[in-house]
Amino acid sequence: MRHDLAREAGEKFGVVVINLEGRVLSANHVAEDLLSANLAPGLNIRGDERLADLFLGERSLVAQTLEQGLMRSGVLTGEGLPREGLLFWSLPLFEGYDKVVGAVVTLVGKGEADVSAGLKFLQLTHEDIMDNLPEGVFVVNTRLQITYINRAAQKITGFSEKEVLGKLCWEVFRSSHCKKGCPLQTTMTTGESLQDREITLTTKSGEKKLIVVSTSLIREKNNIIQGCIQVFRDMSGLRPSPDAAASRYIYADIVGNSPQMKRIFSILPEIASTDTSVLIQGEFGTGKELVARAVHQGSPRKDGPFVAVNCSALTETLLASELFGHERGSFTGAISTKVGRFELAKGGTLFLDEIAEVKPEIQVKLLRVLEDKSFERVGGTRKIAMEARIIAATNRNLSEAIKEGSFRDDLYFRLSTVPIYLPPLRERPGDIPLLVQYLIEKFNTKLDKNVRGIDPKVLRWFCKYSWPGNVRELEHVIEYCFVFVKGRVITERHLPPKEDGTRYGEEIEFIDTGLSPLQEAEKSMIIKALEVTGGKRQEAAEILQISRGSLWRKMRLYNINYD
Repeated sequence: MRHDLAREAGEKFGVVVINLEGRVLSANHVAEDLLSANLAPGLNIRGDERLADLFLGERSLVAQTLEQGLMRSGVLTGEGLPREGLLFWSLPLFEGYDKVVGAVVTLVGKGEADVSAGLKFLQLTHEDIMDNLPEGVFVVNTRLQITYINRAAQKITGFSEKEVLGKLCWEVFRSSHCKKGCPLQTTMTTGESLQDREITLTTKSGEKKLIVVSTSLIREKNNIIQGCIQVFRDMSGLRPSPDAAASRYIYADIVGNSPQMKRIFSILPEIASTDTSVLIQGEFGTGKELVARAVHQGSPRKDGPFVAVNCSALTETLLASELFGHERGSFTGAISTKVGRFELAKGGTLFLDEIAEVKPEIQVKLLRVLEDKSFERVGGTRKIAMEARIIAATNRNLSEAIKEGSFRDDLYFRLSTVPIYLPPLRERPGDIPLLVQYLIEKFNTKLDKNVRGIDPKVLRWFCKYSWPGNVRELEHVIEYCFVFVKGRVITERHLPPKEDGTRYGEEIEFIDTGLSPLQEAEKSMIIKALEVTGGKRQEAAEILQISRGSLWRKMRLYNINYD
């Protein structure tokens, strides 16, 4: 079990940080094992009756910490816990000088603790208290001297515990804000907790690292300020690596570097150079209109108009009028002659979106236009030459629609001279980091902001999420984040709520595999290719456009066993 492995590694203490609403802000694996629960960031423990009773129940001492701001300790007992219970220490987190905003709860099995000595938690002298947190943590006293630093902070800064204890924080951090705007100094002076402040520190080796810090006061139980705690995350890897940036493939605002998108990019210039009809199929939000515009912009018709019609948004009568135009008096309300979209698109491209929603009567007229290269206005008799290229798109499977009798097979073959299938985002997770960076640059320009990137943890969530709304949904999420982000890094705090009341990332269990987001995406693509080919490595390698030897090495790297 993971708990046994944690003990062998000397990891004895579980740490859970919660806010007043009962949401988990941070937790380590030891805490999850001790409580027999998944404590993913963002989880609301009120939704778990057992956890709610342990932490927020009427008799819970942790609840007293949250309600009264008092440090509490004791034995935690209840369903799912060891028979003898767990020793715990609960310390309030403050914003300002009197507003409690959360609690840090430290847990340990009774057999693992020296009960006589306790943890001396208020002085934070026990090196194992927070060493299991993935974030860097250090504590200063009221004179800003460092009294504690955890393992993650030592790894990020390059300084060992012996080198920093007792030193002034700016002697170690050497950040861009040490002389002006120090987050610790601000919190100590104003009592205000700070969150997600971006600074640049200089490590022991002289390397510059971008980090995001949060600070909060530490008090004794008699409400005397003892010092300040700072939690920080290394954001140095939030941008794609130079190699990744160089490999980014953008074609007319379409972003992708996956094998599926590379193939589409390779054929678009050839499709654009002809004048044949094109049918684009793909789910909602995959970018069908972007592809249609790319074909138009790359064609000899690029100087002509690009006219788009959403066929699902109009009734049969209105659609006929919109497409072909009408003569005055041809129907009730036709008080003047109207030019239709076929005429407006003369010399350019007519894009028929959601073509599968067109009624059979209009399908017959469309087929006649494609065959005769001419049409008549509604209520008219004069033949008008059709001088526009037709590109159609649909989110439905037209083969199924033909079997159902709702779509004509002869119209399908006329429209699909060149078919293009756009894969959903869930089938190309390797494109997500590229899309995110592209959208960040787009909204920086649009909203006049200077967001540098996204928290790697959030990016990993994005790579694991299925994105039912595809690229359009991703774009809406990033735009929402831009409305609320104040600094230069998007974190989980900025993610929007969903219609069901949950938040993006909340339902996804994050397991830190030590892989970068791009590596996580590559691993997912390899597994998908192997599933498609039934484990045949040569065919999978061809889909991925890599050699069989490269596939074998990557399978070993990512520990993929597919027999």
